[in-house]
Amino acid sequence: MCCRAADFDLAATATNQLGVDLHRQLAAGNENLCVSPYSIESALAMTFAGADGETRSEMARVLHFPSDASAVPASFASLQSSLEEMNAKTAELVKDAKRFGGPSEPITLAIANRLFAQKGYDFRQAFLSLVKQNYGAAFEGIDFIADAPGATEHINKWVADQTRNRIRDLIPAGALDETTRLVLANALYLKASWADPFSEKTTKPEPFHVHGSAPANVPMMRKMDRHFGYAKREGFTAVSLPYTGNDLQFLVLLPDEINGLHGLESKLTAQMLAECAKLETRDVDLHLPKFKIELPTIALARNFEALGMKTAFDQPRGSANFDRMAPRKPNDYLYISQVFHKTFIAVDEKGTEAAAATAVAMMAATALVPKPQPVEVKVDRPFLYAIQHVPSGVCLFLGRVTDPR
Repeated sequence: MCCRAADFDLAATATNQLGVDLHRQLAAGNENLCVSPYSIESALAMTFAGADGETRSEMARVLHFPSDASAVPASFASLQSSLEEMNAKTAELVKDAKRFGGPSEPITLAIANRLFAQKGYDFRQAFLSLVKQNYGAAFEGIDFIADAPGATEHINKWVADQTRNRIRDLIPAGALDETTRLVLANALYLKASWADPFSEKTTKPEPFHVHGSAPANVPMMRKMDRHFGYAKREGFTAVSLPYTGNDLQFLVLLPDEINGLHGLESKLTAQMLAECAKLETRDVDLHLPKFKIELPTIALARNFEALGMKTAFDQPRGSANFDRMAPRKPNDYLYISQVFHKTFIAVDEKGTEAAAATAVAMMAATALVPKPQPVEVKVDRPFLYAIQHVPSGVCLFLGRVTDPR
């Protein structure tokens, strides 16, 4: 499964491009946001492996895959392997640090993929082998026909277990039914300590311009004269804080204007994120708010349709083509009914804990489609953030903080 470093470029770049597209779709209002581009892209890359015809072309465009997508699975395998190497590397570093009385903890990054498929459904062996080999996705037979609520509970329990109980009830009650044939799930859990933790003694209430307007006092962490990645760009400042081992960083993009978040979001690109993976370091006196974001499940089908992925969701009726996943028959074929995504992130003096899960639920189109569920750098104003793997530049998490309270 291990590959050369450059091999993860395709997966990393595509993931960040989709992350920016989705952030733009979801950032219409003023709320806090957090998505895991890596979790979503991984779950859909597995689904893409089974797509054919126009459905495959549309998915490739929206997921930013090249028209010859033969290198996609290996690129995701390489990226996952690089992320897992980071885990192992920080565990070694921490062992060394402990010998010299260092207090830090290794990074815990758990990535899990799984296919929950209708027992007895005619899935193609080549598809099952491909996702097992490249995405490490185990295949589990489950009976949606006899007991959809039980199946929902089982999948949600798997996600909760994989994310140390941080993501519960990913799939809402009633979202799966007897026409569900396949749920592709990806779960991601991260716990990372700062390379140089903040002292709790320096955390003080300081003003933060909530939603870009009136200031309110929030607990603000502070680090003086420390080496952080730093760049001043037109309209914003970028600061990056390394986690243990320096292969993972927390990136802040802070607009110059108090109410400049929307302007910054409108010019956010994957290229900008890639450039921020390797910022020059300099001494920074940093004021960073503590925050914790726990959001309800978001249903992303409409967002993907708006980005141009329509036939995968069987729009218009009869157009979904996942023939590489299971033989497509006129009255019994697979389509994606919904993409469920849920995240959690907490940033404090010690570091960051974050989790995400994505489930792509696929139905057999004989019944009617169920309706989707309705669905100094003083960081003292709304800002964008990313948790970024430095070697590949991939964003495990991407979001905004408009109200850290």
